[in-house]
Amino acid sequence: MRRILSGSVAAALALVAGAAWPLRAQMHMQHPMEMPAGPLGIPETRMGSGTSWLPDASPMHAAHYMFGRWTLMLHGKGFFQYDWQGGSRGSNQLGIVNWAMAAASRPVGGGQLQLRAMLSAEPWTIGSRGYPLLVQSGESYQGAPLHDRQHPHDLFMELAALYERPVARNLGLSLYLAPVGEPAVGPVAFPHRPSAADDPLAPISHHWQDGTHITFGVVTAGVFTQNAKLEASWFNGREPDENRTNFDYTGRRLDSYSARLTVNPGPRWSVSAWYAYLRSPEALNPDESLHRIGASALTTQPVGTRGTWSGALIYGANDEIGPGPVASSVVLESTLDLDGRNAFFGRAEHVRKSAAELVIPSVPLTTEYDVGALALGYQRTVGTVAGFAAGVGVRGSVNFVPSSLNGVYGSRTPAGAAIYLQLRPAGAPEGGMKMGGMPGMDGGSHD
Repeated sequence: MRRILSGSVAAALALVAGAAWPLRAQMHMQHPMEMPAGPLGIPETRMGSGTSWLPDASPMHAAHYMFGRWTLMLHGKGFFQYDWQGGSRGSNQLGIVNWAMAAASRPVGGGQLQLRAMLSAEPWTIGSRGYPLLVQSGESYQGAPLHDRQHPHDLFMELAALYERPVARNLGLSLYLAPVGEPAVGPVAFPHRPSAADDPLAPISHHWQDGTHITFGVVTAGVFTQNAKLEASWFNGREPDENRTNFDYTGRRLDSYSARLTVNPGPRWSVSAWYAYLRSPEALNPDESLHRIGASALTTQPVGTRGTWSGALIYGANDEIGPGPVASSVVLESTLDLDGRNAFFGRAEHVRKSAAELVIPSVPLTTEYDVGALALGYQRTVGTVAGFAAGVGVRGSVNFVPSSLNGVYGSRTPAGAAIYLQLRPAGAPEGGMKMGGMPGMDGGSHD
């Protein structure tokens, strides 16, 4: 067991280290960092997961290299954590939640081409069942629905190409092709949201909102201005299977579609709304398809001279085709970074889940339950070594289930806790990357 854990730690640290090792060198080459703007002067800090947008003022912890006309961005994150979840369905685990991303971009044909790869070692560092998380649901393990656990991310989280080109003074077109990627559904995925940056655990509403952020087969086309984007996707609606290291194409095709509108009214806000039709998303229920709708508002605001506050309010709903009510979810999450060293974070959620999703025995599978979670935490950045920022943190949570589930969970308010060490590229100070000389960027310097 000790040898397996040591190997898992080494694999995760290697992924995150690959995203951070050039940081010290690049900081010597250029300080402050000045990166070219994208088409229409849109700053790199706006890039979320897939083709989604963040507020321009969002913190970016990344390393950059210049190779001729290519710009290489490397970033990632690792949480070495002990996760304890109480109650009758709780358990505990020592593991590492992690991901690392490389994005290489260059001018091509009057526009910008970006090639991306994002990987995770979670199939080994947290295992095929994932980590304990009360009232969580979604995906499967050994032919049965996962419940009260968060599934691991796949080894290949994204392999994609994005091309954006201006066609007028304030109008551009985009095309995103991804063997593995994220369609235009949902908000920025939770691993990439500044409002969730220091929280090591996933939202329990993940599969009501951003559950499509790893999709095997995506085509997205969009039209955008400096402040708004309308995009549509054609994609494979099936969620990843239990084999987390392969490509899930067998028996599938591009059979689902979506549309999303995003507006950034200023450098500190991003709002979006979406609709999707998902054909047969769950392998265990191939005859079930659904509509997914939602909206989100993300913000990043300055706090004092060195701090930032990032918040998100997200609504997402699944409407299974056929009789039955719409299952809704709401998330309010926030991270308050006081000074670059001390950060407080929190998340409040409400989700309507079925007995089938929660695997509740002896009741009709369509029985609906209102469940919730409240989590609060604190992280202290303790130092920077070899391009890494290291932080130690603690997270406490309480979950809320109806009285009818008291016997299943052992309490109406089962609790959980986690302690962790976080590693990520040190990035830029004061919660943002300084980017000077960018046309069309008022507020882009994140004052």
